[in-house]
Amino acid sequence: MLKIAVPNKGSLSETAAQMLHEAGYVGRRDPKELIVTDARNDVEFFYLRPRDIATYVGSGALDVGITGRDLLLDSGSTAGEIAALDFAASTFRFAGPTGSFSELADLDGKRVATSYPGLVGAFLAENGIASTTLIKLDGAVESAVRLGVADAVADVVETGTTLRKQGLEIFGPVILESEAVLISSASPAAGVDTLLRRLQGVMVARQYVLIDYNLPAVLLDRAVALTPGVESPTVSPLGEPDWLAVRVMIKRDQTNHIMDALYELGARAILVTSIHAARI
Repeated sequence: MLKIAVPNKGSLSETAAQMLHEAGYVGRRDPKELIVTDARNDVEFFYLRPRDIATYVGSGALDVGITGRDLLLDSGSTAGEIAALDFAASTFRFAGPTGSFSELADLDGKRVATSYPGLVGAFLAENGIASTTLIKLDGAVESAVRLGVADAVADVVETGTTLRKQGLEIFGPVILESEAVLISSASPAAGVDTLLRRLQGVMVARQYVLIDYNLPAVLLDRAVALTPGVESPTVSPLGEPDWLAVRVMIKRDQTNHIMDALYELGARAILVTSIHAARI
C-alpha cells in the first residue's frame, strides 16, 4: 500500500486535498483525522505538518508526499522532487533597510532573520557568503530589523508591500522560486507512477479546455495556426461540402481570445467544454 504524506494545514493543505480528490482518491471527512485508508486505490494518507513531510519521506517512513519546494530544501532531507504541482507559487528574496544594501556581498558579517535557515544558509554558502549569522524566526520576519534582531531578512515576497511598510526594500538575487511539489524517498515505491499520472491529469484538466468549431476547409491551415493543440487537432468532414469540424485542446486562460480570432477567421459553431480528467 502506497503511503502518502499530505499537508494537514496551511496554504498547501486545501489545494493538495482538492487535487487528490479530483484525481480519484478518498480524502478525510474530519479535519482531525491523521490517517485515512483508501483501500480501492491501495493508498494510505498521512496528514502531517507541511514542514515535517520532507523528513518523513526522506527517512523512508512514507513513500511520497506533497510539500513546498522551499520546505523540502530547508529540511535537508534526502527526499527528491518528482514533479511540480502548479500551485502555491512563492518567491524568496532578501530585503533590508532602504539604501543599506545593494548586493549579496553586503550581507557578509551581518545578521539575517528568516524562517528558512537551511535554505538561506545553503544559498549564501553557494555564493561565497560565509560569515552571515542567521536568526531563525517562525513568523513576522519583516519586523526583525525594526526590532533590532537582525540587519536584513530573507522571506517570501509577493508584492513587497508588507516589506515597504516596515521600511525595507528588496535587493540581491532571487533565492528560490518555490511551489508545491510531489516528493519521493530515494527508492520510489510501486504505485508512485499512477499517482503522478493522476495528478498530472488534474493539472491538464485545470489548464486546458476542449474547443470544437466548424469552418470552410480552405481555412484549415490558418485555423490550426491559431489552435495547434498539444499534439495536433482532430479534423473530421461535415455533411456540408467543403466544411470541416475541428476539435482541439487550448489553454483555458486563452479561451475567449481564441474564440474571437476563430470567429473573425470564419469559424462557426464554436463550443468550449471543460476537461474533468486527462491522461496525456
